[in-house]
Amino acid sequence: MASVCPIDSKYPNEISALLSPPSPHQVQEYFDQLVWTRQCRGLRVKQNGAFGKGVFADAVFREGDLVLKDQMLVGSQHTSNKMDCLVCSFCFRFVGSIELQIGRKLYFQDLGVSTNHQCDMEPSSPISEDCMETESDDGQEIELENNESMGACSSSTSKGADLPKGLVESLMNGGLSLPHSNEFAMPPAIPCPGGCGEAFYCSKSCAEADWEVFHSLLCTGGKTEPSRREAMLKFIQHANDTNDIFLLAAKAISSTILKYKKLKLASSGQQTKYGTCPILNNADLSILLEAWKPISMGHKRRWWDCIALPDDVEPSNEVAFRMQIREMAFMSLQLLKEAIFDVGCEPLFSLEIYGHIIGMFELNNLDLVVASPVEDYFLYIDELSSPHKERAEEITRPLLDALGDSYSICCQGTAFFPLQSCMNHSCYPNAKAFKREEDRDGQATIIAVRPIHPGEEVTISYIDEDLPFGQRRALLADYGFECRCPKCLQEHP
Repeated sequence: MASVCPIDSKYPNEISALLSPPSPHQVQEYFDQLVWTRQCRGLRVKQNGAFGKGVFADAVFREGDLVLKDQMLVGSQHTSNKMDCLVCSFCFRFVGSIELQIGRKLYFQDLGVSTNHQCDMEPSSPISEDCMETESDDGQEIELENNESMGACSSSTSKGADLPKGLVESLMNGGLSLPHSNEFAMPPAIPCPGGCGEAFYCSKSCAEADWEVFHSLLCTGGKTEPSRREAMLKFIQHANDTNDIFLLAAKAISSTILKYKKLKLASSGQQTKYGTCPILNNADLSILLEAWKPISMGHKRRWWDCIALPDDVEPSNEVAFRMQIREMAFMSLQLLKEAIFDVGCEPLFSLEIYGHIIGMFELNNLDLVVASPVEDYFLYIDELSSPHKERAEEITRPLLDALGDSYSICCQGTAFFPLQSCMNHSCYPNAKAFKREEDRDGQATIIAVRPIHPGEEVTISYIDEDLPFGQRRALLADYGFECRCPKCLQEHP
């Protein structure tokens, strides 16, 4: 029997209002303002008939031109990836130093965990904040002992390469400086102001922005009320054990609550204590709808209705599978409700709302990818001229051997980008998501793959467009539409 969420029946009108699609005028006004604010020159979001919204060119884009850099509405680094990549929790730039990044990789590798082996991570990192804040002295290079000495050392990694005792710790705490690491300077890692030990930032402005928009409700640090902290830890553990898309949903709800409280305070002129907002009246609902507006603009379906059926699930078991997904979402929602519930925003904690938020991510999310400076560092060493290369490799080669393939792992996660999500699909697209050498944060980067003329719609491919027609059609069915681009019309049997 399916679990019943009492909030769904308590607030049917409010939930309906939240899930009602905005009017064409509201959509146009919102995206015109967003395009103007973000200075996305040469683009406009417009209604596109049966296809809903679309992004259109207002200028000429040549092949290879940057079409769009889009800041995410919400994004999250995959939990397991946090062991390999220390990045800003708000903009996802790499932080710390080459030494710290390599040291952390080796530290977790020595514990037997990596991106291929997710572990149960406590909210507090085993690496101290002092280590995170230390900047290595790039002017003081190190010399390692020769390979014979290394073979006798006791500190080893899961890759089977022996390293000198204490080397990993010295890399992390700034005691050692690698050759040429100053060529890959990163901003120092600034710890979360709430003291959770999980979130780090590239700047004070990113730390303040994340705290104001998301993290003040989601932090598991000592400043959080104990019962809420414990509830949030349980929610995070459940997300890590099941699907980290729940972490994105938590960010969407927390950002709406925080914006609601800010708008309500501005409208009333009085301080509203956390968790004491009155039951919704018409004025409160208007404020909640305004806070919800960024989420309202995304195309939504219930998660358990739109999620693709896995290959290992027989069609005869589809109903049971979708019910299982619904129950998983319900459990996640109950855990989140225990952690950040606000009476004034109670409709946000309905299963109907939660399912639609996750469904929006399922249908519209883009992979969050940021190239690793560690990979760039080892490539730089490899391309040095002789004898500088040989001298540097006496130090870096043992580290590279110990890291193995993990040296090149980039920051990986998932995110929702408001403008990119308006781009429609084509199997013959004129643009694609592509990170250039200079793109070193979590923003979505869209590049023209052929000339785009004023008035032409900017399209991307949601799938591998080089697949045969039948496979493309089957994959696109999960998105709920049948592609009728020129390529599909030509190849249709």
